[in-house]
Amino acid sequence: MVKIRLQRTGAKNDPHYRIVAADIRSPRDGKFLEILGQYHPAAKKDQTLLKNESIQSWLKKGAQPTETV
Repeated sequence: MVKIRLQRTGAKNDPHYRIVAADIRSPRDGKFLEILGQYHPAAKKDQTLLKNESIQSWLKKGAQPTETV
């Protein structure tokens, strides 16, 4: 089963997140199938970039987003 979830990147005390499609058996920061966007929660402006076509494609294939996403 594939989930659309956040993958933590960035430095200590400065988290950045990739939005990825990954198998549920993979660890949080492990192997992923495709990068779907990025999210920077500490940015002053909205720093969310999304690949809408890819996200829609994965949702049609049956991928499930996590609660956070």
